[in-house]
Amino acid sequence: MNIRIFDDLDTLYTEAADIFKDLSEKSIHEKGRFTIALSGGSSPKAIFKLLATQQYAEKIDWSKIYFFWVDERWVPLHDDKSNARMTFETLLDKVPVPDDHIFPMYKDHTLPEEYAQEYESYIRNVLGNEGVFDFILLGMGDDGHTASLFPGEEILNEKEKWVSAYYLKPQEMYRITLTAPIINKAENILAVAFGESKKHALNEILNGEYNPELYPMQLIEKKENFMFFTDHNAMGK
Repeated sequence: MNIRIFDDLDTLYTEAADIFKDLSEKSIHEKGRFTIALSGGSSPKAIFKLLATQQYAEKIDWSKIYFFWVDERWVPLHDDKSNARMTFETLLDKVPVPDDHIFPMYKDHTLPEEYAQEYESYIRNVLGNEGVFDFILLGMGDDGHTASLFPGEEILNEKEKWVSAYYLKPQEMYRITLTAPIINKAENILAVAFGESKKHALNEILNGEYNPELYPMQLIEKKENFMFFTDHNAMGK
């Protein structure tokens, strides 16, 4: 696991955007495409805005990138809470990505559990039955959750499905999410979590006993391809 501690967030965002650009070039050169799954939240939003600037946008072959999402609130794409809406507004509406390369995690007039199965079929159609993304961008909540893998939920025990949807009682809404098994298959994972509010959970995840029921981020395997970007406030240093 590669942990990097940053002095300022602008440098963190720039390094994350550089990783996106470099991995896209490498993957497109080797495979002819770049397959990714993105998270929502304030950190990815800042990264997406940077990628949409001329500095990056002109150096990336957007026509060969396939966009999936890590998780989503089950709300229409025009809803303010939609991760997809945020990604469109900050990035996808500003760069030339083919429409058939974009797979939002929501569909009108469909039950979330049914769409979870349909979404997995989309992933299989693009990635094949191995299900290996080139790059996954994760965030982490103050409670140690990542994607929509929340503490104490049954989804933490999922071993077979790649995508699952369930009703999250504390939020009184459905969530749809990639599961730990497919996230762990990815060739490259970048998690971004910073700020003093993350300090307790991050310390437990990195140094505490293995207890993913309480700190779901521990389900993501600490392998060489797992990069974690944070700051001194979150690390308590």
